Amino acid sequence: MLIVMKKKASESELQAVKQYLVDLDFDFHQSTGANRIILGVIGDTVTFDLTRLKALAGVHEVFKIPEEE
Repeated sequence: MLIVMKKKASESELQAVKQYLVDLDFDFHQSTGANRIILGVIGDTVTFDLTRLKALAGVHEVFKIPEEE
């Protein structure tokens, strides 16, 4: 799963998203670009509901990586 943060997301909003992931036992890798921060989430996201994650302050979009067949 990939989480794209808003361009103007604050450090506290980013930390809240990271803590949310940790609380749900996910790991992540952060990629910081010139305009965006992307979090690559590691863990079983197959049945994970994106609704609450998308509603967190600072989150622009969330993408699930399709399962391989």
